[in-house]
Amino acid sequence: MALGTVLTWALTGPMFHYSETWQLVINTGTTIVTFLMVFLIQRAQNKDSLVLHLKLNELLAAHKGASNRLINAQDFSENEIHLLHRYFDVLAEMARKDHDLGRTHSVEEAEDNHVAKKQAHHKPR
Repeated sequence: MALGTVLTWALTGPMFHYSETWQLVINTGTTIVTFLMVFLIQRAQNKDSLVLHLKLNELLAAHKGASNRLINAQDFSENEIHLLHRYFDVLAEMARKDHDLGRTHSVEEAEDNHVAKKQAHHKPR
């Protein structure tokens, strides 16, 4: 449809002597179509994003070991997101120290494991 419109416009150029009005028709038309397409694309992306969030929420809710605090994380404030990011930084650092990146799923468990390992390591033999 777009190709047909452009071809029709191009073929009518000699008839309108390639006037400024003739050029303005295609410029205005493409601007309007671009403006409308932005809204259509944004709507589709928003729907895709929402569906992705729903699927992730389902996985979090269904997985026994997953933290439910991340369900609907897309609705968190920027401060809450930064707080959670720091939370997971702590968890990642503890896992790195334990040399086992998949061992725990919460900071609390990681802290308990870390303390238990330190106590076991420092026990007199």
